[in-house]
Amino acid sequence: MADKLSPDEKLHLITRNLQVEHYTNPLRVTILFADLHAFLDNMKAPWELLELRVKYYEQVIKAMLESIGVPLDKLKFVKGTEFQLSREYTLDVYRLSSMVTEHDAKKAGAEVVKQVEHPLLSGLLYPGLQALDEEYLKVDAQFGGVDQRKIFTLAEKYLPSLGYAKRSHLMNPMVPGLTGSKMSSSEEESKIDLLDSAGDVKKKLKKAFCEPGNIDNNGVLSFVKHVVFPLRGEFSIKRDAKWGGDKIYTAFEEVEKDFAEESVHPGDLKASVEVVLNQLLEPIRKKFESPELRKLTNTAYPDPSKTKGAAKGAKAATGGGGDDDLAPSRVDIRVGKIISVEKHPDADSLYLEKIDVGEAEPRTVVSGLVAFISQEDLQDRLVLVLCNLKPQKMRGIESQAMLLCASIEGDPRRVEPLDPPEGSSPGERVFVEGYETGKPDDRLNPKKKVWEKVQADLKISDECVAQWRDKRLLTKLGQITCKTLKGGNVS
Repeated sequence: MADKLSPDEKLHLITRNLQVEHYTNPLRVTILFADLHAFLDNMKAPWELLELRVKYYEQVIKAMLESIGVPLDKLKFVKGTEFQLSREYTLDVYRLSSMVTEHDAKKAGAEVVKQVEHPLLSGLLYPGLQALDEEYLKVDAQFGGVDQRKIFTLAEKYLPSLGYAKRSHLMNPMVPGLTGSKMSSSEEESKIDLLDSAGDVKKKLKKAFCEPGNIDNNGVLSFVKHVVFPLRGEFSIKRDAKWGGDKIYTAFEEVEKDFAEESVHPGDLKASVEVVLNQLLEPIRKKFESPELRKLTNTAYPDPSKTKGAAKGAKAATGGGGDDDLAPSRVDIRVGKIISVEKHPDADSLYLEKIDVGEAEPRTVVSGLVAFISQEDLQDRLVLVLCNLKPQKMRGIESQAMLLCASIEGDPRRVEPLDPPEGSSPGERVFVEGYETGKPDDRLNPKKKVWEKVQADLKISDECVAQWRDKRLLTKLGQITCKTLKGGNVS
C-alpha cells in the first residue's frame, strides 16, 4: 500500500481556476468564483442565476475537498463582483483598455472565450479582467489549465505596464472527456459530475470511449492518471481469475503499458474505475442529501424539462419557432459542390462561385476567399453551404448562400473551407449531433440573428472536427472536419 498523502500535499490536487497566494507561512489558496467573467462570456446566465451558482459551487467544492481531507482553513473563497465593481478596479480596466490592442485581446481569449467574426466587447474585456484579478487578489501565482496560457501571457505583458508585478503561472494538462474529445460542461456524457448517482456513473462509463489498446484521448485512463494515482498512490484492477485475476498497480505507466498491450480489457478498466469513482463521490452525495443543499442544487440548476423556456426550445428543435430558445436545427446547412469559380468582376478580394446544393439550379455564392484559397483548390470541391440566409448583394451581385469555413484570427489570418465526409453528395443535410430530427426554417429572420447565435457556439475541436457546444456536426456519412485549424472558429 502506498503512503497516504498529507493534507498539505492534497492542496496540489486543486486543478482549475485557482489563484495561488504564497506567504512565508504555508501555502494559502484563494478560489475565485468568477461571476462577472461568466456573465461577460456571451452572457450565458442571468445575474440571479449566477448568484445561486456561486453559492452552489462554494458548497460543492468544499464538500469535494473535505472528502479527500484538504484543510479548508487554508482556503479563501472570493466572489469576483466583491472587488471587480470597485472604483479602483474599474479605473484599471479603463487603463488596461487604453493599452491592449483588439488583436491581443482576441488572441488571449482564443481558447477560453467563444470566438465569432463580430465579437461582443464583453468577450474582449474578459482576458484583461482575469489579468487584473492577480493584482486585486494580491496573489503571487495563478493556476489554471493550459487553455489559459494566452491569458497568462497577456497578464505577464501588460500588468508591469500598469505598475504591477509580474506573477508566476502554473498550468495543468487538459484531461480528455469520456467521449474521447475535450471534456465539456455542456456535453453531459463527457464528464462525471460530483453529484452523479452510482447509476449515472455506470451509464457514462459504459458509453465512454475506451478502445482496446488505444491510450490516446482515453478519458478513463486519464482519470486513473490524474485522479486515482495522485490521491491513492495505487490502482486495483478487479477481474476474473481466468483473465489474469486481480492486480494492484503502483505506477500509472504500468497500467498504461498493460492497457496498450491489451493485457487489461476496457471492461475491466471501466469496472475498476467505477468502484473508485463511487468511493470518492459518496461523501459528497451524502452531504448534499440535506434539504437545504438539495434546494440550492435545484434552484441553481433547474430541470430544463420543467421550465417554460425548455418547452419553447423543444418547439424550436422541431421547427416550430421559438426565436428566443435556440436550436441549431433551424439553420439549413448542406453539402455543396463548387461547379465554377471566378474572380468577382468588381472586387479583387471576392470569388464568384456557382455551387450545386441539390436543387434544380446551382446557387450563386460570393465569398471573400481570394486571399486564402486558390481557384484551383475550390474548383469541383465539396464544401458546406448555409442555405437559408436572406440573399444579400455583394458588390452588385446577389449572394444566395454562404460558404462555411474554419478560421483562426491572427497575423496572418488563416482560413480553410469545412470538409464533408468522403463520398458525400450535393444537397445532403448537415445536422448537429442530437438534433437530427429538427426542421430548418425556410428563411432565417435577420432581425432575430438566429445564425449569429448559432455561430457563437460553433468551434473546431483539437481533432479538427466541427462542433456546436461540443456536439459534432454530422451528415449521414460521418463528421464535418477541416484540414489543420485546431481550435478555430466557423464562419
